[in-house]
Amino acid sequence: MTASNEQAPATAALRARGLRVRLGGIDILRGVDLEVAPGRVVGVLGPSGAGKSTLFRALVGELALAAGQVWVAARDVSRWPLWRRARAGLGYVPQTPSVLLDLAVQDNIRTFQRAARAVRRAPREWATMVQLESRMDVTASDLSGGERRRLELLRALIGAPGVLVCDEPLAGVDPAGARRLGQVLRGEAQRGAAVLLADHRIAEALPFCDEALLLVDGRVELVAPASDFADHPAVRKRYLG
Repeated sequence: MTASNEQAPATAALRARGLRVRLGGIDILRGVDLEVAPGRVVGVLGPSGAGKSTLFRALVGELALAAGQVWVAARDVSRWPLWRRARAGLGYVPQTPSVLLDLAVQDNIRTFQRAARAVRRAPREWATMVQLESRMDVTASDLSGGERRRLELLRALIGAPGVLVCDEPLAGVDPAGARRLGQVLRGEAQRGAAVLLADHRIAEALPFCDEALLLVDGRVELVAPASDFADHPAVRKRYLG
């Protein structure tokens, strides 16, 4: 992969061009382009095996690129490791579990605060954002799957990222909780963050997205306003059909 002096437009908080990832000799991403502006929520949707998680892991630095570039706030981070991208303002909610299961909710929050060097705020204030204020003394291993997911989202939010990448943020969350998390993500966008998410629950995810892209076989086949996405013929044929 060759470096470039090209810079992302100032309007793009997150930008990717020509992303290619090979795993086990197989092309998983085949030249993906995307762009997310501050204040926008963009959904990455598509069938199982389309490459959504691979794309997100490449964006945050968990996977090496075979080709392409990634910019965060106009900085080329294509060769940066995950921790350095995080310090540059990229928050990540992975699909895999990431909470500290042996600690109580409030101790998870304190640990997240120290790691993120976040502005001090009482743990209960943070927990209220994701409706966990009544579970402060509960060990994370005893939380439901949906509650753990809310705590994982909070972990990313505590650092006040300029870019928030969420892989299946609604997994295991009940419909009411999904609406609440959607409101939280919209709130992050309203404060100026760029939000990128993937979720298989299209009916719950689309209402709080501004636009969505259809990823199929490692390629972007469509970018459309969220309000039109589900009814687009390509989406019906390649994803919902």
